[in-house]
Amino acid sequence: MTTTAPSTTPPATGRIGSPLLTVAVLCFGGLTAALTQTMVIPIQGELGVLLRTTEANASWVVTATLVAGAVAMPIAGRLGDLFGKQRVLVVSAALLVLGSLICALSDTLAPMLAGRMLQGFAMGFIPVGIALMREVVPPQYAGTGMAAMSATLGVGGAIGLPLSAWIVQDFSWHTLFWVSTGLAVLMTAAVVLLIPHVRDAVGGRFDAVGALGLSLGLVGLLVAVSKGNDWGWGSGRTLGLLLAGVLVLVAWGSYELRVTDPLCDLRVTVRRPVLLTNAAALAIGFGMMAQAIVVPRLMQAPEETGYGLGQTLLETGLWMAPGGLVMMAFSPISGRLIRALGARVTLMIGAAVLGGGYVFAIFLTDAPWQLLVFNCITSAGIGIGYAAMPTLILESVPLTEAGSGVGINALMRSVGTSISSAVMAAILTSSTITFGAYELPDETAFRACFVVGAIAAFVGVLLAAAVPRRRTAA
Repeated sequence: MTTTAPSTTPPATGRIGSPLLTVAVLCFGGLTAALTQTMVIPIQGELGVLLRTTEANASWVVTATLVAGAVAMPIAGRLGDLFGKQRVLVVSAALLVLGSLICALSDTLAPMLAGRMLQGFAMGFIPVGIALMREVVPPQYAGTGMAAMSATLGVGGAIGLPLSAWIVQDFSWHTLFWVSTGLAVLMTAAVVLLIPHVRDAVGGRFDAVGALGLSLGLVGLLVAVSKGNDWGWGSGRTLGLLLAGVLVLVAWGSYELRVTDPLCDLRVTVRRPVLLTNAAALAIGFGMMAQAIVVPRLMQAPEETGYGLGQTLLETGLWMAPGGLVMMAFSPISGRLIRALGARVTLMIGAAVLGGGYVFAIFLTDAPWQLLVFNCITSAGIGIGYAAMPTLILESVPLTEAGSGVGINALMRSVGTSISSAVMAAILTSSTITFGAYELPDETAFRACFVVGAIAAFVGVLLAAAVPRRRTAA
């Protein structure tokens, strides 16, 4: 079965700068926004004391950013389509400045949560930046540029862990957020001064009701998934939020099908190429987060357990850092694969490499260098797959829906990572050993996580294979 690319509107017009400089600035902005997702992990266990609150309340510092980022990506994408992508990029960067500054000045929970939510909202920068590249970057650079920009979702998290661990070890924890503030200021200035000011706004009415409905549904669903292990999967809070989230999203979908100018055109979203690509995004996002959760736990487990590697947090971050570099290095390779084989086959290759990394880890986890190799293999797969997904989406949606389409795809990756986090936590607590005063996952639990990660990745291969081949013009 073949599909043809949808019709598009005339290309954007306005001031067009250097393509390579545009790609560099957008990738720097995406990397800066993505860093905020993992920057508090080194101090996560101490947040209760640092913010003078309970450990349960302090855990919202991580959850708030993840949920806000998931909500922001599709909404920012639609705003970019309606009012101009460069404007939305500036607003996203400014939100990151404000959020980082609030966090840097905070010593209690409430302002910290407010700042972390604003940092999460800045994640809308990434899908909007990817969509803008198709408009302002020549075709010979666009594929590689979109690949690199898409990979920043994973690279930021991989680099953020060792960078944050080093900052926390040698400086005050507030320094984390002052560094984030400085990077965000540079990001804002670069977007204002160096990103092309193009007239790509298509106009129309912003669907505020749809945005509110999507936000409420996602918050209910993602908070329940994120907190299910802490609250208990059978608790009233978890089941209530899950049910409320699903019902709100069903009502939202019904509303979006009736409204004249929807936040998300579901008729486009359910087209087979878009639907299957988004399903693959969920599976690959699951696979990405699985290794990010399991590897640090295995690295830092005491050697006395017989399987732990006894690494410190900083050492663990340094062992994992090359994975982020591999992910970025494979972005241009992915661009070449897309040009030579097509985005569909490239996505299949990326998911297969990711699954192969998990198969490697099932049998070889006896030394830090083996986990380094595993992390590099999976990072290569993520870099290849993450690059192919926005290309598949942009081939299948109208130009007027580009930002929204990429935003929904990024949302599906975030949903995959949230589900993965909950599933991995459940597996790691299902089979434990007693070590002193602590309960630690046993070796069987770690291997089960690798098996589940491999299954998710190979499901991604099958979903990508089902995407219809695109008929290309001679």
